[in-house]
Formats: sequence, structure tokens, C-alpha cells
Amino acid sequence: MDLTDAAGAAPMRLTMKPTKVPPGTVSLRASNTGTLAHEVVVLPLAAGQPLGKRPIVSDSRVSETGSVGEASHNCGAGEGGGIAPGSTGWATLTLQPGRYELICNFPGHYAAGMRAELDVSR
Repeated sequence: MDLTDAAGAAPMRLTMKPTKVPPGTVSLRASNTGTLAHEVVVLPLAAGQPLGKRPIVSDSRVSETGSVGEASHNCGAGEGGGIAPGSTGWATLTLQPGRYELICNFPGHYAAGMRAELDVSR
């Protein structure tokens, strides 16, 4: 997946391939092609819950309650202080069937468009 903030008029983006994986052990690799630090937090989406509609709280972030993991360690696995521009972070997770929203939860990044949906199904 790519994390892009394209300075200027372009919106921030989180893009990924593939967008569908089978249940079980999944390795996520996040490459930061932008100019700011980013992260990827994996949050389950409830049935019928639309992508990009999580409530934003006072610190310009969304709640990470229910997170199943994240890639936010610069040049490493798991949690850290963010993935620096030009670097890669990763996470290996065990995902159950369902829909997940992958987001950058740095202040303002989710609202700016840094989110994508992952379908975990057979």
C-alpha cells in the first residue's frame, strides 16, 4: 500500500493492492511516498458502516478503539512514531472475515482522505 500526501492541491491518499485477501495471517507493507510521516491503523467496519464516516474527535483524529493492529514503525514492524517519507513499515495480523478500514490517524489525515477498505473473505 502507498501513503501519499501530495503537497499542494491534491488530497491525501492511502491506496492498496490487493483490496481483498483471505482470512488468516495477513502481512501489510506500507510505503510512504509522501512528504509527511504517516501510519496505517486497521479498524473493523461494522455491517452497513460506510467507509470514511468515523466521528472525528477534538484532536482531529478518530477513535482507535477496536483496532486490530497498525503499521507505524519507521523501517520496522508494528507500532511506532510514524513511517517517515521514503520509508516503509509493516504489520503481520490475523484477520477474521469482514470489512476493515485502513486509515492514517495522524491529526487531520483521516479527514483529508487517508483511508481505504480491505475486504477479508474467501
